[in-house]
Order: sequence, then C-alpha cells, then structure tokens
Amino acid sequence: MSTDRRRIVLFDLFGVIARHQRPGALEKMAARCHASVDAFTTAYWTHRPPYDAGRQTASAYWTDVLHTLSRPADADTIEELRLTDIDSWSRVDDRMVTYVRDLRDRARVALLSNIPADHADVFLAAQPWLRDLDHLAFSGRIGAAKPDPATFRHCVVALRSAPADFLFVDDREENVRAARAVGLNGHVFQSQDELAAVIDAWLPARRAPSPRSTTA
Repeated sequence: MSTDRRRIVLFDLFGVIARHQRPGALEKMAARCHASVDAFTTAYWTHRPPYDAGRQTASAYWTDVLHTLSRPADADTIEELRLTDIDSWSRVDDRMVTYVRDLRDRARVALLSNIPADHADVFLAAQPWLRDLDHLAFSGRIGAAKPDPATFRHCVVALRSAPADFLFVDDREENVRAARAVGLNGHVFQSQDELAAVIDAWLPARRAPSPRSTTA
C-alpha cells in the first residue's frame, strides 16, 4: 500500500468540534457527592489524567474521586456519576461538524482527543460520522493523553506520513506547543471562520480544471 502524502488536518475534539463540558454538570455531580463545588472540581481534575490516558478504569477513577471527598464509593453512585459525566461532554458544534466533514474533499482529516475509553464509545455511537475520518486517536485507547508527545507520534505513525504534513488544531496553547515540538504545524483554535482562513492558506491551492478542447 502506498503512503498517502496529502496534507492532514488533525483536530482536537472538545472546544473545537465538540462543546466544552455542559454548564452546571460539575455542580450536579458535586451535589450527588454531597460536596462543595470547589472540592469536587479539584478532585475531579486531580484524578483525571490516568483515566483520560487509559491507565485507569472508570470505576477506579470515580472511587479515587469519592475517597478524596471522604464519600463511600458504592457501585450505584459510581455509575450515576459516570453517566452524568459522559452526558456532560456530549454536545457538538453542528457548524464545525459540517466544516470538518466537507474538508475531507481537500485533505485527510483525523482526530486526536483526550477522552476516556468509555466516553469515546458513547460519543462514537452518537456521532457515527466520525468513523468516516482518516484516523481517530482517543487518549483512553492509545494509552497517552495530550500534551504527551507520544500522542502526536501515534498519529504520525498511524497515518504513515511526516510531521510536517500535519496541521494540528486545538483550543489549548500547551497542546499546540507540544505538537510543534514534535514537528507538526499547529494552530490555536478561536473560531471556525478564522480556522477556515488558516487552513485555506495552508493547503495547496486547488488546480483549476483544464479547459476542454472543442472541435467544429
């Protein structure tokens, strides 16, 4: 099989194609734990990295969160928190979804997201169009999370290309810096309109169709 050297736009998911966490979700989960929002938020994010990177199960993650809050980690509570958490990350930006899908006519398109494996399964079921992309790299499945350089190297190898062939798009500066350190091009996402202009400038110009000759 020959290597496809077309340029590749590698998208982050949350904050670019998908929305950030649903407003009020942390407050809802904190109330379920009978904890303050500040204490819950600290525990939620402190224990998140190994869960995102696929080194910890959902049950182990929520057990750590609940123990940090001095709450019992029973199975019903863990499952309720897990499902509430998944739902809180379920929204997409429909305009960006359309843009990403249409972009495949001009470039290879891939996804690199920090997302636990169980979240990814649900997200894929709700957004089956993602399977049409050239590659999906979910942190919970590849065993590494951004800004770990291993995440970007995974995509380079999986797509059988060179780092310079990539434009990585993420809303977090630290992740874009990490991608650039590996040799990828990078852009910090702010809006779809701004991104479209950046991608238009980065992709090779489209060739005009050859005029058809006519005969009398």
